[in-house]
Amino acid sequence: MLGQFSRTELLLGESAIEKLSKSRVAVFGIGGVGGYTVEALVRSGLGNIDLIDNDTVCITNLNRQIIATHKTIGKYKVDVAKERILEINPDVEVNVHKTFYTAETADEFDFSKYDYVVDAIDTVSGKLSLIKKAKEYNVPIICAMGAGNKLDPTRFEVADISKTSVCPLARVIRTELKKKRIKDVKVVYSKEIPIKPDKIINEGGKRPPGSTAFVPAVAGLIIAGEVVKDLTKEG
Repeated sequence: MLGQFSRTELLLGESAIEKLSKSRVAVFGIGGVGGYTVEALVRSGLGNIDLIDNDTVCITNLNRQIIATHKTIGKYKVDVAKERILEINPDVEVNVHKTFYTAETADEFDFSKYDYVVDAIDTVSGKLSLIKKAKEYNVPIICAMGAGNKLDPTRFEVADISKTSVCPLARVIRTELKKKRIKDVKVVYSKEIPIKPDKIINEGGKRPPGSTAFVPAVAGLIIAGEVVKDLTKEG
């Protein structure tokens, strides 16, 4: 009998679909990268997902975030994402957290419940804390490195953080993890040299990077693919 995940099952197999339906993934950051990761995970058959983000959709998100439309401006990203998820698959267990992940808010999350963690947040301190927590609980984690100020989605690679190059964010994370003696962290990063925008804008006291509809989306989809692969592998 044909079902929602029949086409995926043709490639992954019935047991893999069963594993995904019983897995729980936490996605920290529901923006340009994280939003597409969520989309692909849910469409792949993930049964339980945590959405962590305290931001609301704004007009500048329309160029790249899958949850951003004129109708969703002003709404919490996690609420919009939850509604979209349940329209795709009403059977998914969706847990929303209107929280920015930091070292101070880390204890709000029970990492022992997660089968996988996705880091799609922006801050260095938040990323380092998230990696540390995942390692403490022996939960697999994959981290998104810099996707801003880039135009070539074909330059993304999956690697251990120790093997990265070119990406300024990866360099900082690599250095800090070495100081903390934390190893074996899978990341998605780009070897494209960041472009310097022609002009600088001020957005809420910040100077955001330039971005496009296709670069963060590709990073998010690559991350989802790695999560699915790792959750469904034999052994």
